[in-house]
Amino acid sequence: MNQHIHCIIKDCHYWQQGNKCTANEILVATDEFGAKYPEEMDAHMAAQLTPESAGNCTTTCCKSFMPNGSNYKTLDGIKKMK
Repeated sequence: MNQHIHCIIKDCHYWQQGNKCTANEILVATDEFGAKYPEEMDAHMAAQLTPESAGNCTTTCCKSFMPNGSNYKTLDGIKKMK
């Protein structure tokens, strides 16, 4: 599948010129989920998670954010802060 994910978070490792996301996987969740699991959950765990209803777009967040220069290594070999 050829998808284009647009992102304007320029300090994320996956951000690329033209506001493109280069992550192989992303996890989009509700803000409530993001607050409950700020760093513990990521895209590689998506199949284990129970889908939720968001209600509208203002209650969602991307859980694949990876700060540039972070030092925690994820399954895809990228380093991420804990």
